[in-house]
Amino acid sequence: MLNFPLWKVGLILVALLWGLILALPNVFSDGFLGIEPKQPADPSNTTAMAAYEQQLQEAEDSWWFLPSGKLNLGLDLQGGVYLLMEIDPAEIAANRLETVQADIRSAFNRNPLIERQPPVQNGDRLTIEISNPEEDMDEAVRRLRRLNPTIGTTQTELFDVAQTGDRFIQLTVPGNARTALAADAQSKMMEIIRRRIDPDGVAEISITPQGDNRIILEAPGEADPKRIKDILSQAGRLTFNMANLDQSAVRAAVNSGRAPPRQQLVDSIDYGQILINRIPELTGADIATANRCFDEANFPAVCFRLNSSAATKFYNLTRNNTGRNFAIVLDGTSMSSPTIRTPIPGGNVIIEGRFTIEEAEDLAAIIEAGELPAKLNFLDERTVGPTLGAESIAAGSRASLIGLALVGVFMILAYGLIGGFAVGSLLSNIVLIIGALSGFGATLTLPGIAGIILTIGMAVDANVIVFERIREEQANGRSPATAIQAGYERALSAILDANITTFIAASILYLVGSGPVKGFAVTLAVGIITSVFTAFVVTRWFTVLYLRLRRPKRLAM
Repeated sequence: MLNFPLWKVGLILVALLWGLILALPNVFSDGFLGIEPKQPADPSNTTAMAAYEQQLQEAEDSWWFLPSGKLNLGLDLQGGVYLLMEIDPAEIAANRLETVQADIRSAFNRNPLIERQPPVQNGDRLTIEISNPEEDMDEAVRRLRRLNPTIGTTQTELFDVAQTGDRFIQLTVPGNARTALAADAQSKMMEIIRRRIDPDGVAEISITPQGDNRIILEAPGEADPKRIKDILSQAGRLTFNMANLDQSAVRAAVNSGRAPPRQQLVDSIDYGQILINRIPELTGADIATANRCFDEANFPAVCFRLNSSAATKFYNLTRNNTGRNFAIVLDGTSMSSPTIRTPIPGGNVIIEGRFTIEEAEDLAAIIEAGELPAKLNFLDERTVGPTLGAESIAAGSRASLIGLALVGVFMILAYGLIGGFAVGSLLSNIVLIIGALSGFGATLTLPGIAGIILTIGMAVDANVIVFERIREEQANGRSPATAIQAGYERALSAILDANITTFIAASILYLVGSGPVKGFAVTLAVGIITSVFTAFVVTRWFTVLYLRLRRPKRLAM
């Protein structure tokens, strides 16, 4: 217990030094650490641009080569946006039932033709009329049951098949399918939201499920909830349709209220209204990547690349339709209607629309993230100001310092110089906690600060147990060295039992909790590990050094 060979001392010093290196970035500015800033969305904001240029210059001049990760501050500490959203299970069921209609028509239009009219959908019910029920009804039911898809990774079938009347079949989405659809849509929706709001994966946003059909979004540092809601309100359905820009044809369709066969009227950013083919040539599913770029006039635009099969199809489309127009349609609005002048190989496409940089970035994120499976309903919206977060940080810092000071005074008064060693290990414990959280990229919330404050109090528990054991052994006549060794040996089991049970509780909080509860659990769990290390290793090392240097006949405690 009292043997510290050089390799052990080396490991202790490496651990403490590494914790200090990981914690140090929190003291310095981003520019000093060489972190390049994000360009402001509004270049006309002179204050934001000046701050951006200053930090960019600092980053270019920086000599920092050590780890530069900082503690990420949560919503309650740096301000931001909180949104509670809900998905309507009935809408999900209706949308999913609509997507299988093409498969149903394809199955029914194989010889013999057994469908007389297109299916009629009413919410999550689909009614199919059979032209010759005496001969074809049984075959129609068999075909429907054969193509009935399962939901996600479950074995739950999408619809129930039932004959109604003499010539009708009704497909209904049952309750268990609705539940499976909601769970599947919730997981897909969370990923799409993340890809839309944080396409680069660098923002510390939090997206957590609540129940079967609700999602909580926390975006620290975001000051504009309307922007986020606008991004998430768009369905994100992107199609490439051949277009007809002939104004006489458009006026005729507008005046008559009826578009030509196989065409439809849509709004256009460039031309007011245009006619497009109802059946798209390509869809958003054919897009591999999308990003913000600049057009030939140096205006922000959106560039995207089609996947290999779609690129070939797009090349053939442009080769066979030279001189015609095609429309890039997003959620029913033509974003661009360029004329095909030459065949376009490679599958690289650009949308020009005189966007701002922020609009181009948002549009690229929406396109790349994909189409939402259902509309999001916003139930709750909160905006936390940065001032309140700064006050929380200041209050938490004051509480930590006061707690540390009080614990330090108590330990020194109660145990003298040995108590001072415990205070030193407590300081190293705090450095290790901050370093570990910074290294993991954890998000620090207000409950997380509470977890650190709680750890300060808990960190000396192990020392108190050990010191009381040492007192008892010394009172029984043992020498300082044997008293210290016996104290650590006999206190080990009690300390491990207490900390392991607390660690299990923190793990359960992390697994079942969300948001701030997880932040508290993370800091508590990290604090338990570092406090056991500092109490049983660092404090003991300090004490052994003291014994070897001073060789006291009795410990003053």
